[in-house]
Amino acid sequence: MNENMIEVQDIHKSFGALEVLKGVNLRVKKGEIVAIVGKSGAGKTTLLQIIGTLDRPTKGKVLIEGNDVFALNDRDLAAFRNRHIGFIFQFHQLLPEFTALENVCIPAMIAREKESDYRPRAEKLLRDLGLEDRMGHKPNALSGGEKQRVAAARALMMNPNIILADEPTGSLDEKNKKELSDLLLQLRRKYGQTILLVTHDKELAGIADRVIEIKDGAMTDR
Repeated sequence: MNENMIEVQDIHKSFGALEVLKGVNLRVKKGEIVAIVGKSGAGKTTLLQIIGTLDRPTKGKVLIEGNDVFALNDRDLAAFRNRHIGFIFQFHQLLPEFTALENVCIPAMIAREKESDYRPRAEKLLRDLGLEDRMGHKPNALSGGEKQRVAAARALMMNPNIILADEPTGSLDEKNKKELSDLLLQLRRKYGQTILLVTHDKELAGIADRVIEIKDGAMTDR
């Protein structure tokens, strides 16, 4: 049985003549929290986007639970991403015209699930994250911390194996940073997700089981 949830093999990524990733290798075990740190422009977000199948590498493989994801065609890859990977971004990426509940439902709507199946699941996630009184509010009526919790609920909507978080505390104040750190630990305890963080936040990196640094397009354990 493969204990690795994510296996990155010799990943290279170039944009024209600029080589951003230069042979990155990484293994992340099931249920592990791993933080990726490094200077701006080091390739952290590029790597996260490749692991999340939002971008294809120039060279190399990404295996998720042993599946070579880039062997899939674009349609099957999008379906795989929707089912297996949840994303939390720095600026929430919530749709402003939708309520908190509707934003959380979006992944299930994309998967063409029945509303009678997905709505109760979305409502439970929001209740679990302390947002039972905010379900009908649109993003402009939510605090920064509430928006990030809605984004976390959306990331969990399809019960993914993996949560990828790109600078999730970057737009939060100290109180909300602490709440989000606690939330990520809670998600791992309650739902068993494997969590990969890209962050400049030393306190957030401190909750990880391992901290990996990207420097000059290569990766080292700290």
